[in-house]
Amino acid sequence: MNTTPQAVLRFLVGLSIAAFVCFLLWYFSSVVVYILVSAVLALMCRPLVAWITKIKIRQKNLPRWFAALMALLTIWIVVASLGMLLIPLIGDKILLLSKIDYAAVLSNIEEPIQHVQRLLQRLAVLQEGTSLREAIISALHSVVDLSTLNSAVTSVVGFLGSMVITFFSVSFITFFFMKEDDLFFSMIRALFPEHHKEHVTRALNSVTRLLSRYFAGLLAESGVLMLTITLVMMLFGMKAQDAAFIGLIMGVMNVIPYAGPLIGGMMAVFMGIINPIEGATVGHTVTVIICSILTIKGIDDFIIQPTIYSDRVNAHPLEVFIVILLAGSLAGIWGMLLAIPSYTVLRVFAKEFFSQVSLVRKLTQQI
Repeated sequence: MNTTPQAVLRFLVGLSIAAFVCFLLWYFSSVVVYILVSAVLALMCRPLVAWITKIKIRQKNLPRWFAALMALLTIWIVVASLGMLLIPLIGDKILLLSKIDYAAVLSNIEEPIQHVQRLLQRLAVLQEGTSLREAIISALHSVVDLSTLNSAVTSVVGFLGSMVITFFSVSFITFFFMKEDDLFFSMIRALFPEHHKEHVTRALNSVTRLLSRYFAGLLAESGVLMLTITLVMMLFGMKAQDAAFIGLIMGVMNVIPYAGPLIGGMMAVFMGIINPIEGATVGHTVTVIICSILTIKGIDDFIIQPTIYSDRVNAHPLEVFIVILLAGSLAGIWGMLLAIPSYTVLRVFAKEFFSQVSLVRKLTQQI
């Protein structure tokens, strides 16, 4: 194919415009995040808004602005209910961490610590004469002492202040995205030339369908996982508050593919060590937590997740795993969290605009 000066110039101009747009997105990243979060919420609430608009009063359908307001009120109620449920649980555990005697806790697992200490000394990782137990106690006190917790509370207060601004900004944008159903799509289509509008519209419809299925499935999976782990822990004699906290940890961390459940499991085991089941030993409590989480997560990983992470976004499981791995290497936890939605958007748009490329056809043939 011949390369003309005009083609090179168009390419350079297009590249410059794309670079400038990327810079603006980075510079105004907080506003972009508000818009994207609002778009996702509007997308999830679209069926609710459509259902409310079908309700008739005196032979007239309810106006869309009222349906959008009711949907937004539903979001507020859900967020407030979760806050009322979670804040006391988290506050209770923070208070527990501030008062705990780590020396007494570690004395319950003295034997495993001694085994680990001897292993580390044989591997020359730990010097002779150094007590692993004392090192752990010192590290725990430095991490969760009273001054650290006070600074953490101060940080949380500042975070809540910024969250108020975020909450009202997202609420305002979400309301108009729900009130004017095509508003977000119109904003996206405005970024493309007129002769690409048909391709963009098809891509946006596909993205809406795939991401709606994905987010609905992910929320359902996390909710079921949280409830199941909570009930299983209670069946083994754990207090309802402690069981709910472990269920909460696993449910929230489950939204991060692969790494999230591992981190959540470690946190759950730590909570079991410092606050064991009443009348049971630390070893028994840890065994119950590990076995329960492994069993439940095994069922989840082999039965539920393949449906959500693969079938719902029409991608091969190995393909999804590699994408999550690459995203985690590039951007850590946030990359893993956003990997599947971002990859879904890229695949859909690639199919619309680069279907002549054989690799793109291979990766998007299931869409």
